[in-house]
Amino acid sequence: VVLVESGGGLVQPGESLRLSCVASGFAFDEYNMYWVRQAPGKGLEWVSTIGWDGRTKDYAESVQGRFAISKDNAKGTVYLQMNSLRPEDTAVYYCTKDMGGYYGMDYWGKGTLVTVSS
Repeated sequence: VVLVESGGGLVQPGESLRLSCVASGFAFDEYNMYWVRQAPGKGLEWVSTIGWDGRTKDYAESVQGRFAISKDNAKGTVYLQMNSLRPEDTAVYYCTKDMGGYYGMDYWGKGTLVTVSS
């Protein structure tokens, strides 16, 4: 299993970014996926979940209404559209794979850094 994130960078408050995570080595269309982030000096924070078929979606309260998760099973890719970014969104963002049945995360990418600063 390999998960490779991309799309991070430096943006100003209020701007947008779209993160991508290309997955390989497993049946991508059969698994739920997550985005998790870690801000500098802080612990891991779950951001969003998407069901295996792309229909079920859930968000942390801190990003609800600003972020949107999506999944393209044909491309083996999960996305995180991030709008109205705030300085507190600064973090390394990780794409993770569900082990099955929403029981937890068993594989992680190396992450992509998002910095929101003026």
